[in-house]
Amino acid sequence: MSEFLVDPAFEVGSVFAADWPLSHVRLQDDARFPWLILIPRVAGATELEHLSAADRAVLMEETVRAGALIRALAEAAGRPIDKLNVGAIGNVTAQLHVHVVGRRRDDGLWPDPVWGRPGAVRLETDVRADLIARISEPA
Repeated sequence: MSEFLVDPAFEVGSVFAADWPLSHVRLQDDARFPWLILIPRVAGATELEHLSAADRAVLMEETVRAGALIRALAEAAGRPIDKLNVGAIGNVTAQLHVHVVGRRRDDGLWPDPVWGRPGAVRLETDVRADLIARISEPA
């Protein structure tokens, strides 16, 4: 059986934040959006159908957890979100992953998708560290 490895493409715009029961969780390094990426730690998985029924259920719960966390982080920053976007697209990086992104009507890309768009604003080091600490807290 092959070993789970994170596709190196994720290293470009995101940072490791936590390991949840199923998912390797990454924080997108873009201050414009509260954004998490969940990557199920299942070697070779590129589609939801590659997960067992039990793992699909865990991924759904982790997606809901990520959404609640995105809302809480945005509220704490005084910038509540208007809509939560969740997507498992994988056209650029085939490895199965789920994006959970908080969107605001005034975020500059609204209502367009955020995936693959230039203009990322890197998080300040202390802000990134604080977000990672909150993401890695037990559920």
